[in-house]
Amino acid sequence: MSRIMAFGFTFLLLGFAKPAEAKEAKAPQDAKKALQALNDFIGGWKGNGSVEKDRLATWKETVNWSWRFKGDDAWLVMTVSKGKYVKSGELLYLVNKKQYQFTLVDKDGEKTVYLGTLKKRQLTLQAIDKETKETRQVKMNLAAGGIRFIYTVSHKPANRLIFARDFEVGCTRLGESFGAKEKKIECVVSGGLGTIPVMHKGVTYYVCCSGCKDAFNENPEKYIKEYEAKKNKPEE
Repeated sequence: MSRIMAFGFTFLLLGFAKPAEAKEAKAPQDAKKALQALNDFIGGWKGNGSVEKDRLATWKETVNWSWRFKGDDAWLVMTVSKGKYVKSGELLYLVNKKQYQFTLVDKDGEKTVYLGTLKKRQLTLQAIDKETKETRQVKMNLAAGGIRFIYTVSHKPANRLIFARDFEVGCTRLGESFGAKEKKIECVVSGGLGTIPVMHKGVTYYVCCSGCKDAFNENPEKYIKEYEAKKNKPEE
């Protein structure tokens, strides 16, 4: 198995923490707020992947980001269709550590847990191999006013200072090209871009993904109350 495909086997796993079991998140509402900084990830993306050492080895994949909720816990889910190296991922925010935790699942089902921070709208996460001390890195960011989503996987041996890129996937948002400046309707659950209509007592609201739709349908009164309170809150 190639280096790229095998990275999930030997890396130091911090545990595939299910959101409901993430004990670090003592203030889940703060975790939700931290994840809202990545609201522009939400939605479907049409991607083109390439390998650094062989630019002819390209592929197409579809990436989808959505919210998930369980009780007071909130997290983001990334699913990849037809991905050459990545199958899915879960993104949490650990309040006590003040870090994002991304569990990447490769196409063979192997899981690697990365930790990192969001700086200047770029999410940078790393995992260290327990035996070789090699560092793997995942970077995610938006470009072109929110129309493009890019994620890159790299590695750095213990005795090196510079990361070598393994592969990169550049994506364009599916359907309408909603850029950051084009946001008009707010998701009643997450605060992201509302694109899916939902109704309660004859009133239409909007949500940004299937996860938010499920959460709204389960407890519409809760989210409407929070949404109205946020709308009526005086600007600071």
